[in-house]
Amino acid sequence: MSWVILFVAGIFEVLWATGLKYSEGFTRLWPAVFTLVTLVLSFVLLSLAMKDLPVSIAYPIWTGIGALGTVITGAVLLNEPFDLYRLACITMIVTGITGLRLLN
Repeated sequence: MSWVILFVAGIFEVLWATGLKYSEGFTRLWPAVFTLVTLVLSFVLLSLAMKDLPVSIAYPIWTGIGALGTVITGAVLLNEPFDLYRLACITMIVTGITGLRLLN
């Protein structure tokens, strides 16, 4: 169950990171509220997952899910550039996450 909680925490990380963009420096109320709520949920879920998972595994996987999801979200929702170099970097992130998961 801790792995599922960690994955959901990573999804909430993507949401709050994307919400930061939409909040425009916390000058827009509802995007700012969304960002703060998803940030808190992400950290609470991460802390729950860490009850059973080592920090050396949980934290890098959480940040990897967030980084990977944020790159994809930026490309899809915000029309940010996505090219072969970014794909190579994402591949390295996924490889690292997979490696950490296999070690535990």
